[in-house]
Amino acid sequence: MLTLDELVRFFDERITASAFRLETLPEYSVGSDGNDFDRHKAGAPDPDWERKNPWLEKLRAEKKAGFRRYRVRVLRTPLNDYLRFACEWGYALNSKAGEEINVLDLTERELPAEVVDHDFWLLDDRYPIRMHYSESGEFVGGELMDNLGHYMKARDAALAAAEPFEQWWARHPEEWRANRTV
Repeated sequence: MLTLDELVRFFDERITASAFRLETLPEYSVGSDGNDFDRHKAGAPDPDWERKNPWLEKLRAEKKAGFRRYRVRVLRTPLNDYLRFACEWGYALNSKAGEEINVLDLTERELPAEVVDHDFWLLDDRYPIRMHYSESGEFVGGELMDNLGHYMKARDAALAAAEPFEQWWARHPEEWRANRTV
């Protein structure tokens, strides 16, 4: 099992062309949000730009260099607070900076049989890494898997069933924080 530091090192040392991510959990408990989730719930108008801008610059630089970062976010509407935060202060900004984000909304479409029921990365179309989380969404570790074909099929099926985030988000103004009643 790879720790977070080992996973970061794996990315830095081996990955050169692409990083695909399948996200399936309703919420992640991560320290990397810089308390933005709590700020979003409290009604703050923007994320902490000092924390967010370096990530957006990284995405822009990757895109310019030809690196493909893309994901499918599996979710259900109505969104919980965490997913609304992820859409408004994560995906909306990340997609404008060059990350390809797609949504597979299980209230609108069925999960294809080929799509696995857990989070994973598929790196450079060579390294599938299954992500393990606790019940509360805390990262436990990453497991390098040996069934590459299985994860490639899962990625392809998820992408085929999903739609671009911007398109999905535009169809769901009822989920925008500005349109929600408290």
